[in-house]
Amino acid sequence: MDRYVCIHGHFYQPPREHPWFEAIEVQDSAYPYHDWNERITYECYAPNSASRVLDREGMAGRIVNNYSSISFNFGPTLLSWLQPNAPDVYQAVLRADRESMARFGGHGSAIAQCYSHMIMPLANQRDRRTQVAWGLRDFSARFGRVSEGMWLPETAADVATLEALAEAGIKFTVLAPRQARRTRPLGTSRWRDVTGERIDPRRAYLHRLPSGRSIALFFYDGAAARGVAFEGLLHSGDAFADRLLGGFSPDASGPQLSHIATDGETYGHHHRHGDMALAFATKRIEESASARLTVYGEFLERHPPADEVEIVEGSSWSCDHGIERWRADCGCRAGSHPEWRQGWRGPLRAALDWLRDEAARLYEAEAGTIFENPWAARDHYIDVILDRSLERVGQFMEEHRARRAGDRNTARALKLLELQRHAMLMYTSCGWFFEDVSGIETVQVIQYAGRVLQLGADVFGAQLDAGFLARLQEARSNIPEHADGRSIFVKWVRPAGVSLLDVAAHYAVSSLFEDYGPRASVYAYEVVREDYESREIGRAKVAVGRARITSRVTFESATAAFGVLHLGDHNVSAGVREYRGAEPYNQMKSDVMATFDQADFPEVIRSFDRNFGSSTYSLKSLFRDERRKVLDQVLESAVTGVEGVFATIYNREAPIMRFLVSLGSPLPRPFQTAAELYLNASLRQELSKDGDVNPERLRGLADDATRLGVPLDVDGLIYRVAARVRRAMRELAATPHDFRALEAAAKCVSLARGWPFPVDLWEAQNTFAELARTAFPLRKQSADAGDLDAGQWVDRFVALGAQLAMRVH
Repeated sequence: MDRYVCIHGHFYQPPREHPWFEAIEVQDSAYPYHDWNERITYECYAPNSASRVLDREGMAGRIVNNYSSISFNFGPTLLSWLQPNAPDVYQAVLRADRESMARFGGHGSAIAQCYSHMIMPLANQRDRRTQVAWGLRDFSARFGRVSEGMWLPETAADVATLEALAEAGIKFTVLAPRQARRTRPLGTSRWRDVTGERIDPRRAYLHRLPSGRSIALFFYDGAAARGVAFEGLLHSGDAFADRLLGGFSPDASGPQLSHIATDGETYGHHHRHGDMALAFATKRIEESASARLTVYGEFLERHPPADEVEIVEGSSWSCDHGIERWRADCGCRAGSHPEWRQGWRGPLRAALDWLRDEAARLYEAEAGTIFENPWAARDHYIDVILDRSLERVGQFMEEHRARRAGDRNTARALKLLELQRHAMLMYTSCGWFFEDVSGIETVQVIQYAGRVLQLGADVFGAQLDAGFLARLQEARSNIPEHADGRSIFVKWVRPAGVSLLDVAAHYAVSSLFEDYGPRASVYAYEVVREDYESREIGRAKVAVGRARITSRVTFESATAAFGVLHLGDHNVSAGVREYRGAEPYNQMKSDVMATFDQADFPEVIRSFDRNFGSSTYSLKSLFRDERRKVLDQVLESAVTGVEGVFATIYNREAPIMRFLVSLGSPLPRPFQTAAELYLNASLRQELSKDGDVNPERLRGLADDATRLGVPLDVDGLIYRVAARVRRAMRELAATPHDFRALEAAAKCVSLARGWPFPVDLWEAQNTFAELARTAFPLRKQSADAGDLDAGQWVDRFVALGAQLAMRVH
């Protein structure tokens, strides 16, 4: 068969980690999830690892791992997040690649990606080399093999970028059809102009490079890809399959490849149930007699290029103007403000380029006193990023012939390399993609620049802030209150910076609300408690202690002494300083405790002033997630009281509210507020309580909201319903023969099905499918042998399957 279909998914999220924490803080815009990575994992990455294939009656009879049937790349920074935060999904992605090698003649589905999604044609030569090296090494460490291909961020390409790929041994990459300039059959001299997406996408092409190397290029079907991404083609798995199977030329002879490339998030995040359309389409293609699924590596081995191609220099798939979207006000943008301009893009890139070059000059001089080859050390630093253990760092220092030994030198070397890592992260492409310099993606890249500035000041003693901010000030915001890049830096980036003493302050304040052990983990820092004493008088509590704070990234360390006083509610005062020895520490401790024992709380605060000077902190000093958690504790009784007041108002005034609605009169604003707060709070409480929920009460509350025209927290309520179902199904999976667990799961699924808003039950369906494969045959066998209890279980299990639209074979 000479007709092939390949579907490529580019699965990627920009790095969202706080530059000092190496973790993502809570993102309110992702509500009800903690952050956007978590949300998109639930909507896309996880469903694609176990997607349901529906039959013609809409029943799911098969669960498939979509990743094993398609070509894909995952951003390395996304995989580094998935590994600890969604380990089942992470393992499913790796497993799919192994399974696909058997399906596709030894060629895996996965290909590598340039490490931090930098626009490669705008990078300097050093960064291009490191981005490719890190992407390949990250891939081989995770997938256990060498990648044949590499995805270019935004498919942005020029000849220098293709040279970097070819030099690293990459066999192919995938580009948009508009990136092709001209083609000719190999061995001929006459070129044919194919600009304007006129290239034939159904074959591989060879690009010869000035160095004498070459690389194969695939140009995907642009019209089909747009249909999938933007034109609703995923509303039907049949239509999706038909479009791909219709991508062949009936008049062409020889092998043909119908293929598309889109953002992987298309299959579930951008288009709900897109994973199921993908699963259905690949099943239909597999079962068809007209084409077979493939991946690029397999097709390239079977059908090497017979044509040569040259590309449009500095082109990409997401900018009509080449790569101007990442350096100029070209008119390409994403957002809802067509009147806004993006003149800030050029000054932002100019400021970052200046900082990169200044930091590189200082790095080369300083790192040259530590490493034999500073830039080779940077290229191999990915091995430390993948494994930050003390042993691996020691090996790295030896391999690069560190010229000075000792913990202090190791910490200095790691700071230098971290400076370089962040100097590349600050070029993450999303920083230029959207409407304004104040957007969260742009603030994120400026935060990476802030980390570069802090490390530069620490290691070199260089004050680069003034030069950087002077250039950043030219990046003007469309929002008057944000002014420009400099104001944004002062408002959001500078306060985000963290020192070891700031970590100590966080630990001190949170220790009053959380029971830390002798060792604690605070994001990317380890805290070892050396001394700690606390006392309470009524609502007031004080603690004094000493702890050693160590960065697990740079290995820098400091011992801090602290004191913290909580007077109830949100009134917290704390002081922190570097530990200066036993005598001053013991004197401070004695002074604070003696004063507290006399309940002279103002004097305790004055004692903090005397002992800690200006290094004082409050509840605001807690890092965002912990601050939210502590505030929830502090405000719990107050919120409960307020909800009680509104409940009284609602229950008293409900009759008049209904009467007003029956007359077609709008509710007065106080009534509207009372109803909204009461009904949402009551629904949350019912869904969050232990034991069975009351479906009638839930329906009654939801009906009241509809009748009164009260807006409900739909996303949050759906999240809670899905969580109850998920918990019940996991309990059933843990005790599959327990009829009570089966009954509880059925009640939860019934609740979700009867809920007035759509609840996605893919997790429950996947758990059910596994139970149908493992527990059901055993119970069915017992039932057939006359076991009445087993028979009752089988009947209930089959009924649960019907509720979940799952067939039981």
